[in-house]
Amino acid sequence: MPARFHADLHCHSTFSDGTLTPAQLAQRARTAGVTLWALTDHDELAGIPAAQQAAAAQGLDFLTGVEISVSFAQACVHIVGLGVDPAHPALQQGLADLRNSRGPRAQEMGRQLEAVGIPNAYEGALRYVGNPALISRTHFARHLVETGVCKDIPEVFKHYLADGKPGHVPQRWASLQEAVGWITQAQGVAVMAHPARYGFTANEEHALFSSFCACGGQAVEVVTGSHAPHEYATYAALARELGLAASRGSDFHSPQESKIDLGGLPPDLPGLQPVWDLLQDRIVRAPAP
Repeated sequence: MPARFHADLHCHSTFSDGTLTPAQLAQRARTAGVTLWALTDHDELAGIPAAQQAAAAQGLDFLTGVEISVSFAQACVHIVGLGVDPAHPALQQGLADLRNSRGPRAQEMGRQLEAVGIPNAYEGALRYVGNPALISRTHFARHLVETGVCKDIPEVFKHYLADGKPGHVPQRWASLQEAVGWITQAQGVAVMAHPARYGFTANEEHALFSSFCACGGQAVEVVTGSHAPHEYATYAALARELGLAASRGSDFHSPQESKIDLGGLPPDLPGLQPVWDLLQDRIVRAPAP
């Protein structure tokens, strides 16, 4: 029988828009009692070697991971890939193309913010970026909080960076078929990340999951930092209905910003197949003590 884990399979490091290094995340996960951990940086695999090394040093079982940005129904949806081969050419090329599109978008965000009286936002955001190719709205938000334009990151998004606001610049990300295809070609499992976060209508969500399953998606995040407790039950029922495995992850970015700490999620709901059942041969086991 597959092992049971205290798993956290969704978090971000300084290689994308997190504020902690992979080594710091591994240590934090271990302190919180996590036994199976994955690093899932946005559109980036560069942190995986350091994360795997840190996981071994902390005695954690480890899964490679990535979170891919997808355009669906005029929204940005995230697909997590777990257990992927980081060296797979199709995955590497697809992610490189996504990263290359972020720079021009960020520069346009800076121009639009300057037009409403916030100068040098692009340059300010760059100060928070570990990898300039992965500049994101979160980096702009941190700059606007630091300079006193807004009191916190949710306020920045509400007034400046959400759809229809002065600093919002639409972006064409990967298609759902492309993202799931890159993950499955790289021997991974595609996971629908935090589905309640998108605010889709019932028809839009049905279309999303229908397309996801048709493309080869195999799992959905049920217990996640982006879901309220009642939404755990909603997506547990959906997982059972569609035959999807259940994943879990805090979506941790920062000790100061994240709602749920790394390893701080409640237990899984009963009656669900955990996603790691599908990934037993992809788990990098911690060395014996």
